[in-house]
Amino acid sequence: MFAQRPAWFKTLALSVVSVAALSACGQKEAAAPEAPKAEEAAPAAAAGPLQIGFMYVSPIGDGGWTYQHELGRQAVQARFGDKVATSFVESVPEGPDAERVLRDMAGQGKQLIFATSFGFQEYVQKAAADLPGVKFEHATGYKQADNVAVYDSKTFEGAYLAGIVAGGMTKTNTVGVVASVPIPEVVRNVNSFVLGAQSVNPAVQAKVVWVNEWFSPPKEAEAANSLMNGGVDVMYQNTNSPAVLKAAQERGAYAFGKDGDMSAFAPQAHLGSAVINWEPYYTKVVQDTLDGNWQGGNYWWGVKEGAMDLIKVPDSVPQDIRDKVEAVKAGLKDGTFAVWTGPVSNNRGQEVLAAGQVADDAFLRGINFFVNGIEGQVPGTGQ
Repeated sequence: MFAQRPAWFKTLALSVVSVAALSACGQKEAAAPEAPKAEEAAPAAAAGPLQIGFMYVSPIGDGGWTYQHELGRQAVQARFGDKVATSFVESVPEGPDAERVLRDMAGQGKQLIFATSFGFQEYVQKAAADLPGVKFEHATGYKQADNVAVYDSKTFEGAYLAGIVAGGMTKTNTVGVVASVPIPEVVRNVNSFVLGAQSVNPAVQAKVVWVNEWFSPPKEAEAANSLMNGGVDVMYQNTNSPAVLKAAQERGAYAFGKDGDMSAFAPQAHLGSAVINWEPYYTKVVQDTLDGNWQGGNYWWGVKEGAMDLIKVPDSVPQDIRDKVEAVKAGLKDGTFAVWTGPVSNNRGQEVLAAGQVADDAFLRGINFFVNGIEGQVPGTGQ
């Protein structure tokens, strides 16, 4: 079951308070001023609990991406008790400082490290090459190694489910997305949201504004207002704060929570939250590690595995639309439905999936175009 945000978690100010409230086993780490030398191997594991570190790209109070990873960490600590000792470092930039933090974690005895943002990829690879005794797990990446596994949630499934609701609620037939950075993961989510909307309302058109950051509430709000100024009345986002949802409520529009349950931030505008549940994957990896069965690989979990859901769709959404959402969820769970099933064309009219063709993982991971109905091009691709 997905962890629900408590009622008191209504503002981002709690991100400061929550760090102090964490148990000693999950306290925030202070990054050391100097990292271990590159040639140093990780220290030999001492007898005692499995030492686990989590590196976050934004504050744990972001209400979305990092908050959900933090709930996963807390679930691991609660489930395994004194068999593990977990800690985290938050707000780590996607730059050289990430490598320093990773090496610092290893120097402090961490045996299993979760790096939870795409931009950490190269730094995970560098640290892992010098620290063969440490197991690394990189979220949303694709580069693996003997001691590096990659994992992700099928957020595009949540985007599609949100799109169904958007298609049923838009009055202008114009929906919008506040997008973070133009990597395939994000482009795939933008497209899936629009495909979901068009599945119930073929007249839907879409606009996209890029903010080129994962977490920047002012830029996210500005982008949302730009979309609404352009006639958008329902918005999705691929950013980490509830700023889009708040902006929608201020202007009488609708929006969705992303990654975490954001319903409390703007209840009048909230049409549902596409929530990631990292607990199933994190508990599996930790159990495998404790059992001596950890292995690398590329893991991509979604609705089927309990890692993705659309929650808290309000009663104001028509019943037939809510029924459609539940039917698609059921199909995703039992494998009878696939979001990316042809015919699908890009926004230049070229067919990318033939009728009845189901996209494989290689296709999904390489999406660099907009589907029919989305204005503009994906930055840097010419498509």
